[in-house]
Amino acid sequence: MTRIATWNVNSVRARLPRVLEWLKEAAPDIALLQEIKCVDDGFPRLEIEDLGYNIATHGQKNFNGVAILSKTPIEDVTTGLPGDPEDVQARYIEAFTGALRVASIYLPNGNPAPGEKYDYKLAWMDRLRERVRSVLAHEEIVVFGGDYNVCPTDIDVYDPAGWTADALCRPQSRARFRAILHLGLTDAVRAFHPEPHVYTFWDYQGGAWQRDHGLRIDHLLLSPQAADRLVDAGVDKGPRGKEKASDHTPVWCALEDRT
Repeated sequence: MTRIATWNVNSVRARLPRVLEWLKEAAPDIALLQEIKCVDDGFPRLEIEDLGYNIATHGQKNFNGVAILSKTPIEDVTTGLPGDPEDVQARYIEAFTGALRVASIYLPNGNPAPGEKYDYKLAWMDRLRERVRSVLAHEEIVVFGGDYNVCPTDIDVYDPAGWTADALCRPQSRARFRAILHLGLTDAVRAFHPEPHVYTFWDYQGGAWQRDHGLRIDHLLLSPQAADRLVDAGVDKGPRGKEKASDHTPVWCALEDRT
């Protein structure tokens, strides 16, 4: 069984005790991290390597940043989402590890919308769709995991009416997310948890965590070859309830190993 998890850690150095704790307890074979908020040289490699992980990062000072941690060697690393050579934001890393291909994705938030940031989000999603299409053509076992900053439907947000105009819930965002899914991907969590009130993010403000005012914006999207091996998936709410927690919590799936 191969366990893959994605987690927006909201600064890997600020959350390092929580990250190390989670890696020890959950012990995912592959962990996809977002918002590491550090340059590559600033990533806490020694502490995480001591837990048995290989590491690939695509960092950026104080902002963004994505990483792949794996208990098996990491090969064929791609950093940066293709399609716009002028885009310097560190939001995408892809690699082959443990007999499958994975991508760690930190999709733009897009607020305020409408505006330049929302235009960037939509253009980024169009580029992501083309990358997914290209990768799927190789018919590999692939997991596209990360913080997509999209609530796919109304059941993925605690207050649909109140969030209608937000970039995470606007029709254009949802339409592009569906277009990516319709290339043949499976939403791992929804495959096992179709019920409402399954969230992955709770804001620090307004008692959101205590009141379960959450959003489901972190997703693991699986290629057909990966979905064929999917045996379980879920949201690990434990880390969100701890002291100095990230405002996101890990999402995980388990794939059957076959020879």
